[in-house]
Amino acid sequence: MKKYRPIIIAILIGLIVLVVYPVYQWVFAPSVRIEQGDSYDLYIPTGVDYTYVGEKLLNDKVITRPEGFQRVARQMNYPRHVYPGRYILRDGMSNRELVQLLRSGVQSPITFTFVKFRLPEDFALHIAERFEMSKTEIMYAFEDEAFLSEFGLTPETVLGIMIPNTYEMYWSKNKTSPEDFVKRMYKEYRAFWNDRREAQRKRLGLTRQEVMTLASIVEEETNRNDEKAKVAGVYLNRIRKRMKLDADPTVKFAVGDFTIKRVLNKHLEVESPYNTYKYAGIPPGPICTPSIPSIDAVLADERHEFYYFCAKPDGSGYHKFSQNLTEHLNYARGYHQFLDNNNIR
Repeated sequence: MKKYRPIIIAILIGLIVLVVYPVYQWVFAPSVRIEQGDSYDLYIPTGVDYTYVGEKLLNDKVITRPEGFQRVARQMNYPRHVYPGRYILRDGMSNRELVQLLRSGVQSPITFTFVKFRLPEDFALHIAERFEMSKTEIMYAFEDEAFLSEFGLTPETVLGIMIPNTYEMYWSKNKTSPEDFVKRMYKEYRAFWNDRREAQRKRLGLTRQEVMTLASIVEEETNRNDEKAKVAGVYLNRIRKRMKLDADPTVKFAVGDFTIKRVLNKHLEVESPYNTYKYAGIPPGPICTPSIPSIDAVLADERHEFYYFCAKPDGSGYHKFSQNLTEHLNYARGYHQFLDNNNIR
């Protein structure tokens, strides 16, 4: 018997190797291979099963041991614990580490950035392209008066809480629904109104939404941050004198044509509460999502005696400011000549 012992031991070792090694390869050996970079973003939509996940990983050439993934997934009961979301997979992860991450449901947030949007539907499309929501679902939240009233908002003012910036949010609809998105933006909006900004707002005698609407007009008037406080000062001077705002951007918004280069008399006749050539006061809501520099320009407006401004006839984007209409009309003629010379009709 002793003479067969080495053979028996060799056979046992061989059997162990044949059994254990494949298990090791399936479970513990590196399985995730990222060809470009050291990580991979896996998006799992709501309602899919683990077969979808496996096929997605295989089709994207992320896992090198698909049979191991399937075995480990079944052993760890992943088919009953498929959670939607964004998951970041690291190069070199084993199937066990991969399944542990996915069945935990611990998502990684996305970075969501937005700048200026004029219309809710355009903003809704931008959101839908980055989250697990449809444009229709988002627009429903933007237009739901009962829901918006919880925040003191209306469909006209909902864009007034959307402050352009970069935010970390979750991708899947079970974490970020359209209503969740509005709630998050409202939370950020409230945080934006710190003590300093609130004191500045009260000094102006305006509501938050009035500040946001004025800031949206300033945003559309000039791209020059160093001029925004001066432009804001003109509009605030007009408000104090009970003058109409006569803001060209509000006319473009009322007409619904943002490609207009020259605002003509026919445009000034459009019937709309946003037409500040026809109606005095601040429009019922913002005409775009104003940037933080535009908001702060209104809150810290430049105090001066100007009531008019006109674009300089040099294409610089800056303006000439006037205290009286006669001087303003003289500047306007020069600008109109500039437009004519450049065939801008």
